[in-house]
Amino acid sequence: MSSLKEAFQDNAPYKLFFASIAFSSLGYGVYKGVFDNFLAETVAMSEFDRGVTEFFRELPGLMLVFILAAFYTFSAERMYKIGAVIMLAGMAIVAAVPATRVWAVLATFIYSLGDHIQIGMRNTLTLQYSKPGKGGLAMGRQNAVLQVGNLVGYGAVILAFTFFLTGKPYKSFFAVAAVALAVSALISFGIKSQSAANPNGSRFYFRKKYRKYYMLEIFYGARKQVFFTFGPYVLILFYGASAANISVLFAVSAAACYFLSPVVGRIIDRLGYKVVMIADTLLLVFVCFFYGFAHHLFSMHTAFVVCCVNYVLDSVISLASMATNVYVQDISETKDEIQKTVSTGLSVNHLITILIALFGGWIWKTCGIETLFVISAILGLCNSAYAATVKTGAQLGVVKRMEE
Repeated sequence: MSSLKEAFQDNAPYKLFFASIAFSSLGYGVYKGVFDNFLAETVAMSEFDRGVTEFFRELPGLMLVFILAAFYTFSAERMYKIGAVIMLAGMAIVAAVPATRVWAVLATFIYSLGDHIQIGMRNTLTLQYSKPGKGGLAMGRQNAVLQVGNLVGYGAVILAFTFFLTGKPYKSFFAVAAVALAVSALISFGIKSQSAANPNGSRFYFRKKYRKYYMLEIFYGARKQVFFTFGPYVLILFYGASAANISVLFAVSAAACYFLSPVVGRIIDRLGYKVVMIADTLLLVFVCFFYGFAHHLFSMHTAFVVCCVNYVLDSVISLASMATNVYVQDISETKDEIQKTVSTGLSVNHLITILIALFGGWIWKTCGIETLFVISAILGLCNSAYAATVKTGAQLGVVKRMEE
């Protein structure tokens, strides 16, 4: 708790906020631990079908800027609570309805709508509750709480399949996830608003000084989508991984991110967000190469292990995305501006994300997984090159004055 006090303002309701995050991430861990296998084994989705599903899962991210425009007078805390309720509705649907493609896609869309609203508000509130100069550490602590919740969820799936369950009772896991999300929503209702929006502000928020942030979000969205959508599916369809295998992998990733999130946050504060943004995607090239070509270099068993290791590495590397949010905090002038900019950035991110989701499965099917991950590596290099143009320190002060 002392580490939280170091990062957050004393009067900020970060304890309830983090408790809500912990339960929502626990529900996500249970859900994600079986979801890819559920789609592959129960719903019988191919790699192309998985891409289509991911298109609809990411569509709410693109819609986010319009959703927030419709509710532009709502505080970040209020939007966070709305997201919690929508997530619960989506999870309840996937737990209750027949396991068909249409229902699976619809439930995924609804859950994702609430999730994307919460992502924007979660990052916004973390930065708003943080102490001056502690934005990176605060984001690291938030990510650590997320990973603990995920880890508990993945652990529950592993234990259930190892000691108690036979067959593939995926629906039961979705019901458990819905209960965790219900607890998260109830806790969130106790968070008092501290970030009231400006009722005279703009519904749509695009400003010239954030153009580099928007571009960085586009590059990041493209490269992370390949791993998020197709990383686990490669292991399931190409290497035959079971739900227990995937949950173990997710648990290891969550544990690694839990311990390293605060470290990455401190690095961002000490070395600066620019250094982290550049180094992040340079490391990605190494990861993508082995994920796409391991089966050409090793036996299938060894290649599977290599891909699992690289999946964990990608999860750790992805922590560096916190740097872009700290960058926004650095150049924003008000709390309301942070909220609107981060949320707009998520929508900009999804301009490319939904295309990668839709065409990624087709690229895999027609050109192979090698091409898919080569594209991801190239996008990572583009991200690093563009991040090198970001202004910091005294240069940033000059940019602010020019924008005024």
